[in-house]
Amino acid sequence: MVAHTADAPGLTVAATARRLGVAPGTLRTWDRRYGIGPSDHAPGRHRRYSTADVARLELMQRALVRGVSPGDAARYALSVQEPECAPVRPEPDESRARVGGRVLRLPSVDGRARGLGRAALALDSVAVSGLLAESVRSDGVEITWDELVRPVLGAVGTRWADTATGVEVEHLVTACVSAVFGALLGRTGPAAHDTRPVLLAAMPGEQHALPILALAAALHAHGVVPRYLGADLPADALAAAARRTAPVAVVLWSLMPGTADPCMLSAMPRTRPRYRTFAAGPGWADAALPRRTGRLTSLRAAVTAISDAVLV
Repeated sequence: MVAHTADAPGLTVAATARRLGVAPGTLRTWDRRYGIGPSDHAPGRHRRYSTADVARLELMQRALVRGVSPGDAARYALSVQEPECAPVRPEPDESRARVGGRVLRLPSVDGRARGLGRAALALDSVAVSGLLAESVRSDGVEITWDELVRPVLGAVGTRWADTATGVEVEHLVTACVSAVFGALLGRTGPAAHDTRPVLLAAMPGEQHALPILALAAALHAHGVVPRYLGADLPADALAAAARRTAPVAVVLWSLMPGTADPCMLSAMPRTRPRYRTFAAGPGWADAALPRRTGRLTSLRAAVTAISDAVLV
């Protein structure tokens, strides 16, 4: 139990909601359903969110932006021992934010993301795919992922957490993103600097593989030869693929700590010539990685790190 002082009174529900850009009802729903709420609750006083409470909510939001379900996102946020957050300052005005309706709540995004959100809510897969494909053509995979896909999937996740509706929207957007990015892998890309491929796969038990597909598409556009092996790849299948292809690098994705197993990295077979190993995703954040294993934390950083290691 956290005891707030006069210097650190914490934030009310409404003030915390404004800080995070969600409705107060969303926070109450997250607290009721998933147990991620304010830790300070003295009898006769309004509940207030401490710095650590807000930090956990921010971790949950980042997981939602990556497309994970609210339940898994909450479990991930609660599993972090000491989350970091900017100091909490009280706010006097507590107006209620609105969510739901016929639009997604997408603050601080451009018109393309709002258009994608409208098309997603309308379940217009043709429009969603068209907007994604046009963004890839004009701006590339990284910008499309960071400025369109992540905000829209995050807004869909927040809507579901607040209203328990919108799963069909998430499924449609995920299918369209998978189709658009997956199609890029079948096209002739820039001249490859190394004919040895980069293997990319989600860890055993990891079902959320969209970010690793985005990485494969981005690497392809940069002249790297990717071999995307999808979600929930068994360890023996990954080992067989490494022996068969003699890759230049192997990238293993984990969203949740429960699927991030450093032992699997250590048990990877050795090939000649040797390959680099990378652990991608927030699931690896607190894992002790084997020596010579790179840690990837974002799409753009991953593209840079792998390209620098491969394109020599």
